[in-house]
Amino acid sequence: MFKGLENLANLPGLIKQAQEMGSKMQQLTAELKTKRVTGSAGGGLVEVDANGLGEALAVRIDPSLIAKQDRELLEDLLPAAINAAQQKAKELHAEQMQSLAGGMNIPGLSDALGGLGNMQPPE
Repeated sequence: MFKGLENLANLPGLIKQAQEMGSKMQQLTAELKTKRVTGSAGGGLVEVDANGLGEALAVRIDPSLIAKQDRELLEDLLPAAINAAQQKAKELHAEQMQSLAGGMNIPGLSDALGGLGNMQPPE
């Protein structure tokens, strides 16, 4: 009749574990803000630096691209470099999350986190 209620005895432990996870998530977010990734496009003609959260921090454009005044190419390369940097940031975030969750035994969590690095940006 009370099948599944045995897990209620674990409730204080689960709550403590959730609180610890929240604290670790805040630390992870702060750490990811300090990490840097670089995405490039056009064989390095355009490079974008982002932090581990995927926020763009800097853009470098090869002077030869500016000299050519090829606006269309630049308009194509910028989003490609930004997307590459954001993808690298997602992969870094997924790696950090997997290491953070390594000590927790939550069914399916590692599979879900492993898929974060493989996410594609919406088109």
